[in-house]
Amino acid sequence: MDYVVVNCNRDGEKINRDIYGHFSEHLGRCIYGGFWVGKDSKIPNINGYRKDVVEAFKEIEIPNLRWPGGCFADEYHWRDGIGPYETRKRMINTHWGGVVEDNSFGTHEFFGLCEALGCKPYVNGNVGSGTVQEMSEWVEYITFGGESPMSKLREANGHKAPWKLPLFCVGNENWGCGGNMKPEYYADLYRRYQTYVRQYGPDKIFKIACGPNAGDFNWTDVVMKNAAQYMDGLSLHYYTVEPDWGSRTPAAEFDDKRWYLCLSKASWMKYLVETHSKIMDKYDPEKRVALVVDEWGTWHAVEKGTNPGFLYQQNTVRDALAAGIT
Repeated sequence: MDYVVVNCNRDGEKINRDIYGHFSEHLGRCIYGGFWVGKDSKIPNINGYRKDVVEAFKEIEIPNLRWPGGCFADEYHWRDGIGPYETRKRMINTHWGGVVEDNSFGTHEFFGLCEALGCKPYVNGNVGSGTVQEMSEWVEYITFGGESPMSKLREANGHKAPWKLPLFCVGNENWGCGGNMKPEYYADLYRRYQTYVRQYGPDKIFKIACGPNAGDFNWTDVVMKNAAQYMDGLSLHYYTVEPDWGSRTPAAEFDDKRWYLCLSKASWMKYLVETHSKIMDKYDPEKRVALVVDEWGTWHAVEKGTNPGFLYQQNTVRDALAAGIT
């Protein structure tokens, strides 16, 4: 007979609360129809936020929420999402489904959502198609409490007091959808852009650089070597994409081989964290820079009959186990 001994009195490692953070992107029904339905919607809502979704998220007490992406972040221009709804620009979501968005969910709506959920805002800036000035002014718009062009604009849009911005990432997946950059080029861009992510007042902005895609260890080496002193964190993205992701095999239809393949791929996270950490330690022996795994999960084939660009998939116990392993 096997026994399990639980040492209840033994002190264990303290797990960073932010590890349990969440990610929201303008993908499928995550934002529109998910978090946000608008104040005039027939769906029960609280100031435009979908009531059942807000209540569910409040119950699990998420520590932080990342927005606006994802790939969407590097085509998002924040000025399009402020001011009266009727004057906001409509845009094509070229990454996710080619749908037209009305920008009714923007900066004010996101920070209002974080306040409603009681979580820390985590904002992703636009490096791929945005300018240094655009990013700098967004940070000023969000956080500056004195008199300035951006603080006056924020006040004119109905929010006099500044918000806190505890987490800010300079770009997203700039090795891919965020610009198809080489690590040397991104490292130089990061050094430049982060300079203008100003800290107004005593509240620190934790600056995060775009890190590697899964096992791209060269990206980590080059970016850390050239920019470690200017960052507080380095992101890491890893998904358990199956070899035939592009097939039309429904996510819930899998055999034993596909079951174990998914779980095996999820377990690779341990190797990734350990290996990227060792590379980071070469340039940051004091371990000042955090490794921030801000995108991970399982990707399966999209459900038949849905917009392929929405990446809609069914989830099963297999995905729950993959999450537990991760």
